[in-house]
Amino acid sequence: MNERIDKLKAFLKDSPNDCFLNHALALEYVKLGDDKEAQKLFEHNMETDPAYVATYYHLAKLFERIGDQGEAIHTYEEGMKAAKAANDMHSYSELQSAYEDLVY
Repeated sequence: MNERIDKLKAFLKDSPNDCFLNHALALEYVKLGDDKEAQKLFEHNMETDPAYVATYYHLAKLFERIGDQGEAIHTYEEGMKAAKAANDMHSYSELQSAYEDLVY
């Protein structure tokens, strides 16, 4: 296991619901090709804090990679709602672009 994963896991022992740390750990698993572990962490973030907008894009991309277009579309749609609610137009635009690339 790589050093970054070990460090992130150590930090998460003290703050298991820290969305930033969970997101960072999920991205490390994505780099390793471990989509199952990454998905668990992204989904934990969505349960813990649905307003954590960064999760939606990466989880939707994961769903695309594993061939689950329906979940990818749903996740992009939910992410656009969350980004709009947070007035995060940059993230909204990224999510919308990825959504349109998939749907059209």
